[in-house]
Amino acid sequence: MADDDWGFAPPAFDATQAMAQIRRSLRDLRLTERDNGFELGGKPVLQTLPAAPDVGSETSVLHFKLARQLRLSPDWDRMELRSPADQRKLLDELKRRLARWEHED
Repeated sequence: MADDDWGFAPPAFDATQAMAQIRRSLRDLRLTERDNGFELGGKPVLQTLPAAPDVGSETSVLHFKLARQLRLSPDWDRMELRSPADQRKLLDELKRRLARWEHED
């Protein structure tokens, strides 16, 4: 029982495909795309950050800032997406925050 990987590796993270899926999901949540981010009612919710150049890295990484509160000038939490699991975490966290902000109004 030394080997539990069943003979296959998970697929590589495709940043281009992940970004397209994230955009589609955010539009489904009724967020508006503006410049390098997404807004709800004119207030920024999520922003994409430029990728830092990783010379020796073969993996793709997406960088985001997620608003802590729904304000015109919010404080931000930074998130890095390196895998499909990170992508799901980002969308789940965004849905939680949107539900909380809707409840606060």
